[in-house]
Amino acid sequence: MKAPCTPSAVTVAAVRARTPAAAAGLAPGDRILTVNGHSLRDAIDFQFHAGDERLELAIERAGVSSVRRLVRRGADLGLELTAPRPDDIATCANKCVFCFIHQLPKGMRKSLYVKDDDYRLSFLHGNYITLSDLDEPSFERIVEQRLSPLYISVHATDSELRWTLLGRPRHSAEILPRMERLAKAGIRMHAQIVLCPDLNDGAHLERTVFELAPLHPQVATTAIVPVGLTRHRERLPALRSLTPAEARVLVATAERWQQRWLADLGSRFVFLADEIYLLAGVPLPPAAAYEGFSIAEDGIGLVRRFEDGFARATRRRRSPGRSGSVTVVSGELFAPRLASLLAGAGLGGAVARVAAVRNDFFGPAIGVAGLLTGRDIQRDLAGRPELGRAVLVPAVALRDGDGVFLDDVTPADLARDLGVCVKVVDPTPGALLKAIRDA
Repeated sequence: MKAPCTPSAVTVAAVRARTPAAAAGLAPGDRILTVNGHSLRDAIDFQFHAGDERLELAIERAGVSSVRRLVRRGADLGLELTAPRPDDIATCANKCVFCFIHQLPKGMRKSLYVKDDDYRLSFLHGNYITLSDLDEPSFERIVEQRLSPLYISVHATDSELRWTLLGRPRHSAEILPRMERLAKAGIRMHAQIVLCPDLNDGAHLERTVFELAPLHPQVATTAIVPVGLTRHRERLPALRSLTPAEARVLVATAERWQQRWLADLGSRFVFLADEIYLLAGVPLPPAAAYEGFSIAEDGIGLVRRFEDGFARATRRRRSPGRSGSVTVVSGELFAPRLASLLAGAGLGGAVARVAAVRNDFFGPAIGVAGLLTGRDIQRDLAGRPELGRAVLVPAVALRDGDGVFLDDVTPADLARDLGVCVKVVDPTPGALLKAIRDA
């Protein structure tokens, strides 16, 4: 793992109006050197040292250093700080057999090939880390600054198996002692298992979850997600996807585990990715079974939360007129359920047609909307006789901040090629219904 550098300042990205930071005259581009005399390595140091009511900041502006700003903080300081630069991020030295980045085609933006294994990004953004290269100063900082929760890529607790899954790295792949140390320090963790059939499933999976369970509540959840395999796996280990029959067995097994741990731990502890339920063709658990949707960003409960929210939203909103129609883009996995939801709300057919776009860029095994590319959407929709007044594209298919698809196609490119308005829609029921109504 490449260790992160240690910058001596953090940079202000934005200042919200009518906040203490704005009143103190802080501005985007300012470099904060110290807070109450404490030097800063990153945004986490700023958060750690900026808890006092009165803050004295040493800043550098336009090359002039040691400009002093006194800030009387309120509930919201009003500062947004820049994220770590790529050169500052600790990168992953593992070569996991299932690593999605290794399955990307050549020629994409360099930022897409960055493999982070940085505990700071785990704390700030929920990125999963392996802990395999975490050094002693990093451990001490996590404990001192209470960087919790962290999101841990476990995959297997058997040391030899985990070493194999991580691509036989040069450092130890033993995970339980490290998690036990963090647990004793009171650090909350969310564990993840990327399930690779014939490798860490079956008895190995059972061993992993049963060895993690004693660390609850510090290990709050264990998420089981299916391996994602693209068609760009040249010279990579042979892996296969979960079958529908295996998914059904896994759902039944997980339900038994959940019943046991709900009684013993007061939590279901193990949660399956939505993809597994969709692949199995079985009903999703009710909302209460997701215990607050704490790991929804890992694909755990997103479908349940959307469908329940859709039902509530359709009861509140007026029905759109029938003067036109729209095309709603979705991945192949969720498209049938989305079409059923729209039809049940009286929005199917003449109002909204769902386009289940096949993912040729990554391959047919990838069926989620978040990995659709602009070219795949264009190819699919160009062959359809009627697109309606607009094409609604899920925002999860676009890179945050870039406004482009993974293949660098923009919504404007798509609109030009299709000859119809393209609207990017947030993945919420309210946003979708509003976009259908407005179109």
